[in-house]
Amino acid sequence: MENQNVLLSVKDLEVKFRVRGRILTAIRGISLDIYENESIAIVGESGSGKSVFTKTFAGMLDENGFISSGEIIFSDPELADTKVALTPAAKSKIASVARALNESSRLEGGAKTYQEMEALREEKARRATLNEADEQAMDDRIGELVFERTEKFNLKQTFDPAKEKDKIKATAQEIAALDEKIKQFKAEKEKKIADLKRAAERDTAYLEAYDRKMAELKARYAKETANEASAETKARNEIIAKEVYLSVGRYSAVKRSRTINKLLAALKDAMKKGVDLNDDKQRSEVFDPIAFRVRYLDETPEQLHGTCVLNLANIKDAHDWTQIRGRRIATVFQDPMTSLNPIITIGKQITSIIIKHQQCSEVQARERAIELMKKVGIPNAEKRFDDYPFEYSGGMRQRIVIAIALSCQPKILICDEPTTALDVTIQAQILKLLKDLQKEFNYTIVFITHDLGVVANVADRVAVMYAGQIVELGEVEEVFYDPRHPYTWALLSSLPQLAQKNTKLFSITGTPPSLYNKIVGDPFAPRNAYCLKIDTLKDPPMFKVTDTHYAKTWLLDPRSPKYEKPELIQNIHEKLLEAFNI
Repeated sequence: MENQNVLLSVKDLEVKFRVRGRILTAIRGISLDIYENESIAIVGESGSGKSVFTKTFAGMLDENGFISSGEIIFSDPELADTKVALTPAAKSKIASVARALNESSRLEGGAKTYQEMEALREEKARRATLNEADEQAMDDRIGELVFERTEKFNLKQTFDPAKEKDKIKATAQEIAALDEKIKQFKAEKEKKIADLKRAAERDTAYLEAYDRKMAELKARYAKETANEASAETKARNEIIAKEVYLSVGRYSAVKRSRTINKLLAALKDAMKKGVDLNDDKQRSEVFDPIAFRVRYLDETPEQLHGTCVLNLANIKDAHDWTQIRGRRIATVFQDPMTSLNPIITIGKQITSIIIKHQQCSEVQARERAIELMKKVGIPNAEKRFDDYPFEYSGGMRQRIVIAIALSCQPKILICDEPTTALDVTIQAQILKLLKDLQKEFNYTIVFITHDLGVVANVADRVAVMYAGQIVELGEVEEVFYDPRHPYTWALLSSLPQLAQKNTKLFSITGTPPSLYNKIVGDPFAPRNAYCLKIDTLKDPPMFKVTDTHYAKTWLLDPRSPKYEKPELIQNIHEKLLEAFNI
């Protein structure tokens, strides 16, 4: 992969969901580079996080899901290149922003003193409340009780009032008991906080020393922030003002004004705290929570020119997603009938996407749609253009979904188990179609599946996922013929093609861990036949096997005992050849 360009770079990604008053961590610290024109398969059991991981690329997380940390850097020079007209109104706004920044820059001189003042305030606040560990322990206990109460309430709703009155009554009593416990714990927490607050208020010696120290710091801070910004700082602020305008230039007038105000407040706060705005990374971190930063490159009398780093993890604006979803990153889902509208003709569904993203006439869109239908193997495309989805077979419907996905020539095509609902013969046709079209359209395939047989036909590389983490990554030959993680061993052993006559089909014992709880050690440890003591204590790092092959298991540590992979998957190449009579 050395000569290939990185198209999408995921770094330390963490995705969480709010479920029944609790937080579920679905993706836990994934880092992965995806290259141009490659095919990468993401495999694992149901619930391992495969679909959630790829939904973050296109901003398709459910409403209760959110990216809590990490980056998803999308390399697209065309989208990154930004130009904004330098109208008289734009010049006036840039000058206004620069003046506001120059005024806020006074605060940079007192940043160190401000930090001391904040530390003093935090110390005073800590004395009047629970420490972080105690508060977390109490909140966790209350959260567990609330979750248990919710489960009991949901169970109660399933009982038949005519036949199961006793169960309803017993469950109601359990719910009442839990309500009382929750009330007691909350009251206990409030009492402890009140006691600490009273004790802090009575400590007159500390309060006098606090007031004296704070007065000294405030006097020093007033002197340090009285000076005007230097010429060098003003020059920097002029560039930042242009970056602010470049970053909001794509918005409507009302949203542009609101976003500028938010950015000015964030930059002022950063100056107050001593953030080094001359540092490119730190400046971007100030912009990112509000609007992705467009770096200033140059300008002409007519326009500003800049470029941005597209961090998909920070995109909040729906308009920004319309520039990426469909046009740059498209998805083919498992069931084509959930992707197609049953009351709109096939042709209309393809042309509407083409018109929306490519700004062409209906006649041109129709021509392109028919051409796409032919490319994906629809016979008599002109005649079938006005048919409805129910008039197509399952395989033909999936071909139409692929045609819609490719209608805007995306750079990444996410295939979320697109062959699962199809029979084996049609599966092979769809897989061949995806690979053949990849040569013509030059897109990257991200293929989500639990079927390792599909992986062997489609992928250049394989990422094995378990409990929201990538546990093994490598080229397809490496993962199939030289797997290193016990979970990959178990997945390969589950291939029905490897089963011998009159023997029991291998299955992985146990179930994946609950992602509500903090996982200690290797998440696969309870199901791992090769589990070491350290697996139950410490999460393993990602060990390097070759330049392209990595596995997250303590078995690769030089100090661990040596284990051979299971006999069932030794010489797997020869066994598969024999199974398929090749």
